[in-house]
Amino acid sequence: MAKKQVAEKELEAKTAELQGADARLNQKETIESEADSVSIEQIKSQLATPSADFDWDADDKVFGNYNDEDRKKFEAMYTDTFNQITQGEIISGTVVSINNKDVVLNVGFKSDGLVSASEFRDLPELKIGDSVDVFVEAPEDANGQLILSRKRAKTQRSWETINAALDNDTIINGFVKSRTKGGLIVDIMGVEAFLPGSQIDIKPIRDYDVYVGKTMEFKVVKINHEFKNVVVSHKVLIEDDLESQKVEIVSKLEKGQVLEGTVKNITDFGVFIDLGGVDGLLHITDISWGRIEHPKEVLALDQKINVVVLDFDDEKKRIALGLKQLTAHPWENLDTAIQVGSKVKGKIVTVADYGAFLEIIPGVEGLIHVSEMSWSQNLRSPQEFLKVSDEIEAEVLTLDRDERKMSLGIKQLTQDPWGGVAEKYPVGSKHQAVVKNMTNFGVFVEIEEGIDGLIHISDLSWSKKINHPNEFTKVGDTLDVVVLELDVDNRKLSLGHKQLEENPWDTFETIFTLDSIHQGTVIKVTDKGAVIALPYGVEGFVPTKHMAKEDGSVLKAEEVADFKIIEFNKDAKRIVVSHARIWEEAKAEVVAEERATKKKDAKAASSAVKKVKDSVEKSTLGDLDVLAQLKSQMEGEEKKNKG
Repeated sequence: MAKKQVAEKELEAKTAELQGADARLNQKETIESEADSVSIEQIKSQLATPSADFDWDADDKVFGNYNDEDRKKFEAMYTDTFNQITQGEIISGTVVSINNKDVVLNVGFKSDGLVSASEFRDLPELKIGDSVDVFVEAPEDANGQLILSRKRAKTQRSWETINAALDNDTIINGFVKSRTKGGLIVDIMGVEAFLPGSQIDIKPIRDYDVYVGKTMEFKVVKINHEFKNVVVSHKVLIEDDLESQKVEIVSKLEKGQVLEGTVKNITDFGVFIDLGGVDGLLHITDISWGRIEHPKEVLALDQKINVVVLDFDDEKKRIALGLKQLTAHPWENLDTAIQVGSKVKGKIVTVADYGAFLEIIPGVEGLIHVSEMSWSQNLRSPQEFLKVSDEIEAEVLTLDRDERKMSLGIKQLTQDPWGGVAEKYPVGSKHQAVVKNMTNFGVFVEIEEGIDGLIHISDLSWSKKINHPNEFTKVGDTLDVVVLELDVDNRKLSLGHKQLEENPWDTFETIFTLDSIHQGTVIKVTDKGAVIALPYGVEGFVPTKHMAKEDGSVLKAEEVADFKIIEFNKDAKRIVVSHARIWEEAKAEVVAEERATKKKDAKAASSAVKKVKDSVEKSTLGDLDVLAQLKSQMEGEEKKNKG
């Protein structure tokens, strides 16, 4: 609406100006038309009433005009009364007027500048006559108005200050506006900067909100000019102060010195203690004489405690601290009445693969080795006997107060079962045992608590071929056993299971004779052959070359066929069989019979031929005699005829 009113006023002014120009032009034309008939004196008398003091010839006398030199001089003097203003520069202006909408500034230019009052919100006490810096956005707009901005002047001044702070490593102040993800937003003279959470303080900050609304000191650590990003740090100021404090504190440290500190951070391996400008490490093993799983069981964040300096490094500023060293070692308070053989009570604090630690009093522990937990020779896991927090009684086996070491046992609290084992378990006696463990070579069983024995894999079965005991039994099964050997001194008991039955191989020897044929089932095929289930629960082995069938195929698992015994070894409990030999030998017998028949037939034919030959030979000789006689007769008759 305001722009429309201004435009209308400008239009009215232009119209009035044009009308005035037309009037002057008409008057000039009238004067020029009358000039031909009226003298100059008459024209002058018509235009105005001359004053007695007015000199119409003053122009001819050059009165009131300036020569070129004076004109330039006076123009220069006039121009010098105004400031030279360039777009984009920052200048100083004086407040000449303030209203609800604008602030009018005199900057020494031919026109005053207007700045929105909203840009002076940070100066509630602004008054006429105050000087402020403004940014020249344009010397003139379409209306000839000077365009200024205090906001841009502040921003540019701020960037200059921030860049100078980074270049010169100087400290600047900022106002924490708000919290954001990962840190805080800081207002530095109108420019927003980012304060990462890790750069607020040297200690971890759990609540960022406590800093919002505060004015703090910072150092500029990074500027991205492309994106106008600024990163600041308050932590570096603290570190600079602490570094000087560290040097002073470390220089005064002595081993054994007791200091007060604050728990700054808690980790799995220890606690960092703030000693007033320098940190020291209180390792978990130096917190308590007793065993603890984590430092937080004893200490809490921000807790103030006294610690003793155990060691320190001047160069690396590392300080090792101790807490338990401020109290007497618990071993010094151990009852002197406790000796080897004494019974003690305590709580299990740790269970390891090799044993468990029993805490008798805080800071005094004894080791119960797994071998001292049970009379059983079959060593098991300590977790089967004990768990953390169990309260038990044990017997002191060894005690060294100087070295502060103690070994304990719990099996000693019960009677040794091996005391009368010879009477209870003589050789040949039969018992029941529970399978406790298995190895490649046999089965460990327990006849009673503390009495273990071994059943060798070869003593499990007379007939079955066992590659591993788990093919025969499993942990927890109950087996009938017989005592084969007993070694009381070495606490060894040799047991057998198959010995409870007669050796069936004496009978098998009469059944599975060489070349006898039995039906069997292929139960497992291997690279070298197959295992065959024979009658009476006996297993045999057929080599690969003996698995061939008459049709050219090979026996497969679960296939039933006849097998011939080709090897029997009672001592090794080994039976070797063949399927191929059955049909191969049968085929060979057929071939042999055919050969015998052919041989017999050939012999008979030969005899017949001989008889025929003999007969032929006899008849031929007879014929010869007759012919000879006939020849002689014919020769005789021929001689008679000649004579």
